[in-house]
Amino acid sequence: MTHLLRTTALGLVLFAMAACSPGSSDDTASDATVPVTTAAVTVGDITATIHVTGLVTPAPGAALMVVAPDAARIAAIPRAVGDLVHRGDVLVRFDIPSSTAELSRQQAEVGRAEAGLANAQAAETRMQDLFTRGVAARKEVEDAARAVADAQAALASARASAQAAATVVGRSTARATFDGIVSARTHDPGDMVDSGSGPILQVVDPTRLEVVAQIPLADVSRVRVGASAHADGATDGTASTLRVVSRPAAVQATTTTVPVRLAFTKTAPYPVGSPIEVTIDAETHRQVTLVPAAAVVQEGAEAAVFVANGGKAERRIVQVGLEDAEHVEITSGVKAGEAVITTNQNGLPDGAAIAVAKP
Repeated sequence: MTHLLRTTALGLVLFAMAACSPGSSDDTASDATVPVTTAAVTVGDITATIHVTGLVTPAPGAALMVVAPDAARIAAIPRAVGDLVHRGDVLVRFDIPSSTAELSRQQAEVGRAEAGLANAQAAETRMQDLFTRGVAARKEVEDAARAVADAQAALASARASAQAAATVVGRSTARATFDGIVSARTHDPGDMVDSGSGPILQVVDPTRLEVVAQIPLADVSRVRVGASAHADGATDGTASTLRVVSRPAAVQATTTTVPVRLAFTKTAPYPVGSPIEVTIDAETHRQVTLVPAAAVVQEGAEAAVFVANGGKAERRIVQVGLEDAEHVEITSGVKAGEAVITTNQNGLPDGAAIAVAKP
């Protein structure tokens, strides 16, 4: 019995020594060196950006919408959506029976007025001759002159009415007022339309397109006229540059978003009406402390970076400022010249051993 107790005690001692030996798996894991990459903390300028969705629209004066001048039948629409047009090209021809008939009637009135004037002038000449020979009275001459004046006024009125009717008939042919592209067409030849039928054809100038974006009210004060912006997602894979051309001078307190107009700096590769993502440059902070965006670890409400310090990872709580696609402004927590860890820092314990990879 005594021998059994001694053997058990010796086993417990040996087990305890094994558990405390330097070769335990837990201690090996905690002492493992973590490979990392680092980047230097720098000083430079950073510009904040505002990301919004906008709609491509023609600039003021860059869209021509053809509507029917009156009840009419569409006689011809030579252009289809996507076709190029030049200034003066025929866009739509309307057949307007009422206006054609009115023009004919007014032209007939002009003819009658011209004949009436000719008769009045002949009568005046005849009466003047009779007065000279003493056959007619002065009052008859005056009446003849008055008849000529009335006939002249009637002719002028008839000609004005005929010109107005001709103007209406002239509206039966819609022509392009600038070079552009047909962006919409809602009817075909033979369709009956009137002035309430809405746009029949739309032409836009592709060199004068813009984006109208709704900016959150809280960000409006950060947007300035003339600020640069860019848009991605064109069908050809290119990015387009824009510039802010207008923003409301005042807004209502109950407004949640405000429209801002941005003009393309060159011909835009986007169709009218397409939604695009726009990034607008906002405020700029100059000569501030910057770290790569990959170095910042967000831990709940706190932001932190890990500084490489003598082969160890030192966790630092930092205060961040502006951010862009590549950098974050740090207002406190690190200083220029220090090296921050940019890879494998998520879940890294404070004070962990690190091995910095050489560039």
